[in-house]
Amino acid sequence: METLMVDRVHGSLRLFMHRNAVFLCERLCAQFPSETNVQLLATCYLHNNQPYAAYHILKGKKLPESRYLFAMSCFRMNLLREAEDTLCPVNEPNIEVPNGATGHYLLGMIYRCTGRMSAAAEQFTQALTLDPLLWAAYEELCILGVAEDADECFSEATALRLQQEHASTSALEKSNFANENRILSSSLPSSLGDIIPNQMKQLHANNTAEVPGYPHARATALRVQNSTTSNVAQFDTPSPAATQTSSIVPPPLFRNVHAYQTTISGDAPTKQKANGANQPLRRKYLDEARLKKVSGRLFNQSSDSMPRRSARLSRETTINSNSNSNLSQFGGNGTDHSSGKLRVNSSTPSKLCSTAVRSVQVRKGKPRATENFDEGSRYEVIDEMWTDNVPATSSTASTTEGRFFEQDKAERIMSQESKVAIGIRELLGLLRTLGEGFRLSCLFKCQEALEVFRKLPESQFNTGWVLCQVGKAYFELVDYLEADHYFELAHRLSPCTLDGMDIYSTVLYHLNAEMRLSYLAQELISIDRLSPQAWCAVGNCFALRKDHETALKNFQRAVQLDSRFAYAHTLCGHEYSALEDYENSLKFYRCALQVDERHYNAWYGLGVVYLRQEKFEFAEHHFRRAFQINPRSSVLMCYLGMALHSLKRNEEALDMMEKAIAADKKNPLPKYQKALILSGLQKYAEALEELERLKEIAPHESSMYALMGKIYRQLNILDKAVFCFGIALDLKPPAADLAIIKSAMEKVHLPDELMDDDL
Repeated sequence: METLMVDRVHGSLRLFMHRNAVFLCERLCAQFPSETNVQLLATCYLHNNQPYAAYHILKGKKLPESRYLFAMSCFRMNLLREAEDTLCPVNEPNIEVPNGATGHYLLGMIYRCTGRMSAAAEQFTQALTLDPLLWAAYEELCILGVAEDADECFSEATALRLQQEHASTSALEKSNFANENRILSSSLPSSLGDIIPNQMKQLHANNTAEVPGYPHARATALRVQNSTTSNVAQFDTPSPAATQTSSIVPPPLFRNVHAYQTTISGDAPTKQKANGANQPLRRKYLDEARLKKVSGRLFNQSSDSMPRRSARLSRETTINSNSNSNLSQFGGNGTDHSSGKLRVNSSTPSKLCSTAVRSVQVRKGKPRATENFDEGSRYEVIDEMWTDNVPATSSTASTTEGRFFEQDKAERIMSQESKVAIGIRELLGLLRTLGEGFRLSCLFKCQEALEVFRKLPESQFNTGWVLCQVGKAYFELVDYLEADHYFELAHRLSPCTLDGMDIYSTVLYHLNAEMRLSYLAQELISIDRLSPQAWCAVGNCFALRKDHETALKNFQRAVQLDSRFAYAHTLCGHEYSALEDYENSLKFYRCALQVDERHYNAWYGLGVVYLRQEKFEFAEHHFRRAFQINPRSSVLMCYLGMALHSLKRNEEALDMMEKAIAADKKNPLPKYQKALILSGLQKYAEALEELERLKEIAPHESSMYALMGKIYRQLNILDKAVFCFGIALDLKPPAADLAIIKSAMEKVHLPDELMDDDL
């Protein structure tokens, strides 16, 4: 009953019938209250999203599996300290982490959530060492920025190790299977174990008879009893003892045709003389009368005492006479021996020859050899011929066949092992490419990551996960059009995949694709209302409409659904910053950093807030931290240069602006900031040259024309200054800049000391 219930519980879990599994497992634990069954019930609770129930029944359990499940329950309930104490008890420092690689992975997640990144990296590395195919551990190492090259992690040495583990696992499974068979065999009734061998020995003993005229030959008759016949003719000749015949194994039925050919052709008697000394001593003292008696019973065709046997042998003689043409293949006219008891020739074929012929004929036709010798029983007589020749031939054939069987078995094993080796190498090659691309992407080496992802086969590249990674890489490269293309393709191929859709919504936000963003938000909500990505998309939709308060509510909803979703915290900080609520903005940015220390967007948000508050040292610190995480971002370089310029470190600021321009030549912001710094250094000609280059990239930027007007005013080229100010006003600048531009235009003809420096 217990086994049946356990099987049904596992079956329900496999079929995602979690409620049914919980119910059955509760009945199981009530009937058979063991800790193993409690572990199974806890597993059912976790599958049914009831970690509190698993927590309750596992509290205080000491088995490793129970500790792991209890720690998982604590982790899902956000009881991180208790989960850590369960996996690594303080009072037992030498105890092993339960459940191997997955236990170390869970402990690493706990360390990461509590801000101990180095300890988390150690646990993830240990998990990956125990299980090289634990992709989640390598993914976490990449997110932490400490993952080793994928070529080293998924190397040839790893492949050899996996092959060895697979071979040892297969050997263990075979050993367990053999042990189970042995246990089953030993559990059979003793009567069966005794009866079957005894019956086989008795059958062998009763069917062994001496052949007259051949002191070294035996004829073995294998009798097949007919279950519907009660009258069974039996030989009444005495049989050798079982101990004398138990070691004699009759040759295969139709295997050694060549042995029969060689024997009947006359070569066998010579060998018999040569090897006669090797026969058992009992052969030398057999009574001649016994030999005659056996001969009469086996080969006499006119006996009056056994009419049924005579009729049978007469029928055999008729059959054998019709088969004279087939006897030619066995060696001419036969062989005559000195004893005179038996003569084999073509005119009077003996039972020996007829048996040999039947053996050859049945081998050609390939049915099972059976001959109806009597009405009540069926006999098949197989002559062993001479004892030295036949056993040697049979053992040779058996050895050859055994060698062929072993060779075929070895070839199958080698083929299977080669397939396993090829499969392991192919899998590691795929993980190597995916891992290296993801590692480079997490290090924000986006161009290199794109090159690695392009090496994937088409079937792997055109999957939701890979296309989302490609879209993220283009997003970090500020190539929103390409990012939009790959995110859209990923969403089309895998519409129910929500990972990365928060970034996709931000891409559409930057592209001002309001209608598409609204449609995406509705679609994600319809797929899963409890996913933070869906509510981030809704928030971006309202943020694009400048409805910051509604956007903030949606971002907060995403935080409530998943407090470990760092990007939702950052988006809340952006909305508070847009509402000029800098205190709450700083709070949410810091929450994002508690979740993910390498979330550079939060560092950037903190720097922007401090820059607006004119806390330039703090701004420079946070921008530099973000730049250290993502050293290839043109935007971060530009804002760091702005902070340095505010700190009057103009040379450093110019160097940073040059790097920002080189990183992204299409980004207009660093060009404008460089011109502004050059203007502050009174390098007006260089500033105008930079602005002319900027005009080719962003010809409709009002702030650019306003700065050009100010420079022309400093150069006392008033008509060009008025012209540039007019263009700036025509481009409808923001309300904050509109008043400044109008004031500067009105004061063009005034002395320099009356001009504003707001531009």
